[in-house]
Amino acid sequence: MFRILLSLFILCCLVSGCLPSPYYQKQEAVPKNEWNSNFRPIFKFEITDTASRYQTSFIIQHSQAYPYSNLWMWLYIKSPGDSIIKKERVNVVLAEPGGKWLGRGFGTIYEERVVLALGDSVKFNRKGTYEIALEQNMRVNPLPEVLHVGMRVEKFGQGYIKHQ
Repeated sequence: MFRILLSLFILCCLVSGCLPSPYYQKQEAVPKNEWNSNFRPIFKFEITDTASRYQTSFIIQHSQAYPYSNLWMWLYIKSPGDSIIKKERVNVVLAEPGGKWLGRGFGTIYEERVVLALGDSVKFNRKGTYEIALEQNMRVNPLPEVLHVGMRVEKFGQGYIKHQ
């Protein structure tokens, strides 16, 4: 049994070492695992290569006790050189209609990466620092059972493309 577990561990380490690294990824712990609407984590990242295409994903880690199948939130997007912050409301689907969580689970904790279709809001066509702030926009405040939220930016074609 020990040999099987050791073999599986080594295999997982080898496979995870071959996955491409994201251009940017950061997660913030949600205080008390309750996402209050006034907790707005800001994710700042530098874009230097404007010829490449990028994919932006939202990362959420929640418990099995999260009471909803989705999450509505506001994105506040500031591009380099802009004084105006663009605001976009998005719906993140977390579960199938039958209640099965879409993310990867480990025990009672689930993590999901959801590609954000931001349209013209973010094209990363200017060099400089981009900022994206997240605000939960559900009818319940604070929103229970949310452990971490984050952003991931990948050069197009790398990493995860669909729900993982």
